[in-house]
Amino acid sequence: MSEANHGGGQPVTVRLDGAVATVVLSRPGRRNALSIEMLGALHDALADVARAPDVRAVVLGAEGPVFSSGHDLREITEGDEAVHRRVFDACTDVMLLIHRTPQPVVARVQGLATAAGCQLVAACDLAVASEAAMFATPGVRIGLFCTTPMVEVARAVGRTRAMELLLTGDPIDAATALSWGLVNRVVPHDQLDEAADALARRVASASGETLAIGKPAVAENLDLPLEEAYRHASEVMTRNAGTADAREGMEAFLGKRDPVWSHGRPPA
Repeated sequence: MSEANHGGGQPVTVRLDGAVATVVLSRPGRRNALSIEMLGALHDALADVARAPDVRAVVLGAEGPVFSSGHDLREITEGDEAVHRRVFDACTDVMLLIHRTPQPVVARVQGLATAAGCQLVAACDLAVASEAAMFATPGVRIGLFCTTPMVEVARAVGRTRAMELLLTGDPIDAATALSWGLVNRVVPHDQLDEAADALARRVASASGETLAIGKPAVAENLDLPLEEAYRHASEVMTRNAGTADAREGMEAFLGKRDPVWSHGRPPA
């Protein structure tokens, strides 16, 4: 196990434990607001993890009672258009990096995730929430519509539910987030760390090579018409079937033994 800090004021910490990396927003005194500094540190941490050949799953969590309160409003109110563009571009870069990271990312949500914080949860591949967690996109209440959070949230919960969140600004509890598909599991607060880690380790038990092929294929395929989706999926499976880990996995299954996965991932 090893640990590293990213960013000048240690806004993000990273812990490596075997095949799982845990990336933690570590500014609880600032409600883990996604300032330019925090977004830069988070981007750097995720980029480092993405390059780690032995890491096959990532847990994204936060310290304190709030997962993330979204953007730093003081930074926005005191900044000009150039600052605003920098904030939203930096946020977009982080969200896209989560999608492009070859390892599946599991959000571990212990408390309130609002605005861009809710966006961050929705961008992850999987999410485990505490019973105490709450989710909201309340920008409409302060005159700044949650347009960029909408991109991820609408894809996670669908148009009509996203519109309710966006137009009312009202929060939903963890049970509602589960029924809407924003999170995968809800557990008692004192079991959250264990549950998120267990899910990440279940994911990480698969071949890193196979995960890196399959994760982007899901996102690419969902936006395609049916016939094109099948052509795309067939091409991906053809490529996957020729990999060393696919051969090893199938031979292990036929031989009634556990597979031994190779390290590393296929070239981009």
